[in-house]
Amino acid sequence: MSIMRNIFIGREPTKHYLGLIRLLDIGRMAKESMKALAGVDLRLRSPAVPVEDLSGGERQGVAIARAMYFKTKILILDEPTNNLSVKESQKVLQFVQGLKSQGISSVFITHNLYHVYPVADRLVLLNRGKKIGDFKRKETSIEELTKLMTLS
Repeated sequence: MSIMRNIFIGREPTKHYLGLIRLLDIGRMAKESMKALAGVDLRLRSPAVPVEDLSGGERQGVAIARAMYFKTKILILDEPTNNLSVKESQKVLQFVQGLKSQGISSVFITHNLYHVYPVADRLVLLNRGKKIGDFKRKETSIEELTKLMTLS
């Protein structure tokens, strides 16, 4: 699907045509999707580009732009930096910071403490489904968290 179809999936704006027939409002979808992408500082050439042609970081950016556009209250990110380059990972972390600055909470699931630590307010460590730690970021360090993870 295109970027604009991906952003509006299930919530596509329509317009009336010949009375009863409703057609997708492609113009509005294109304009609003580019506005949503700009909201996460993602500059893509066209909202008609298929998502499969985007980099991993850009794909994550589209998902985050959709969440921000529709005023999601909480976003669950499951390994959002997995298989991304260093540059793309940094961009995703910037997207998460953008969510936070707009008051959107996120649950960031990852094995990489170095990715989550800078953007987290709170860290919960799990081992085989059991909670082994629950910390405010300012009360712990990556080293302490790593030690706890390796001892479990």
